[in-house]
Amino acid sequence: MYTGFFGLTSPPFSIAPNPDFMYLGARHTEALAHLRYGLGDAGGFVLLTGEVGTGKTTVSRTLLQELDSNTDVAFILNPTLSELELLAAICDELKIRYKKADASLKVLGDKITQRLQKNHQAGKKTILIIDEAQHLQPAVLEQLRLLTNLETNTKKLLQVILIGQPELQQLLQRNDLRQLAQRITARYHLLPLDLNEVQHYLKYRLQVAGCSRPVFSSKAVTELYQQSGGIPRLLNLLADRAMLAAYSQQQPLVDVAQVQRAATEILPLNNVNTAGNARQVLPGWFWPLLTGTGIVVGFLLAMVILPMLRG
Repeated sequence: MYTGFFGLTSPPFSIAPNPDFMYLGARHTEALAHLRYGLGDAGGFVLLTGEVGTGKTTVSRTLLQELDSNTDVAFILNPTLSELELLAAICDELKIRYKKADASLKVLGDKITQRLQKNHQAGKKTILIIDEAQHLQPAVLEQLRLLTNLETNTKKLLQVILIGQPELQQLLQRNDLRQLAQRITARYHLLPLDLNEVQHYLKYRLQVAGCSRPVFSSKAVTELYQQSGGIPRLLNLLADRAMLAAYSQQQPLVDVAQVQRAATEILPLNNVNTAGNARQVLPGWFWPLLTGTGIVVGFLLAMVILPMLRG
């Protein structure tokens, strides 16, 4: 709606994980480097964690763009699966044919093993990427570990990237998953952007969308950082809504008031501090009520307790 007004060729702050808009700040660059390292010849499991909206999926999709045709990739977005369903999903992603009526852990496991061996003989890598991996059940993770048992003297035939929220780290600390945890060759926790990175992030996405001039005032940028906590997804939502507000007022520069208005519309119940942690904000009318209630309760308690003490 506002793209023409700001001289844009496309919306700059879509929340879709488009690698074209991938801002490679220091943190995201380091995350990519860890993924690349973990996918080396000796790699088994690679772990990428981060809070909701920090850009984990976008990083993984950027990595996918770097892979050549010599790599067979299975990408699983819904990991709320049983062990059998996981193996079936891997077969589907790798285009391994099987009869559903005969599907069992052994049958599907054997078929995946055959594909891994075939790919290795052809000089191809096989990579499994699981998003939202914090939802995986321990038994499913153990099944994944068993799949990575297939190896040569120098490399694993299946490499696995687990992407998830911080709960995934806690899950992998379970004693019954210690064998899998020991096979993680690279791990990285993606943190929110700092203020300087937010400035570059906004500028970069606007440039990719075809706009090289400033769109946000310096105070508006600071407000975006404070309201979003540096989380890219929230940044996108707030920046998009603030630009829409500026367009409706025919203002070529987004100011603080428009960012604050966007925050009240998008974050009505939660305010986000600069550490990226949400804290509950009670409505203004609540505090006088709370104070009045406290006075009444205190008076009633005094009426009951004082006579007891005198007695």
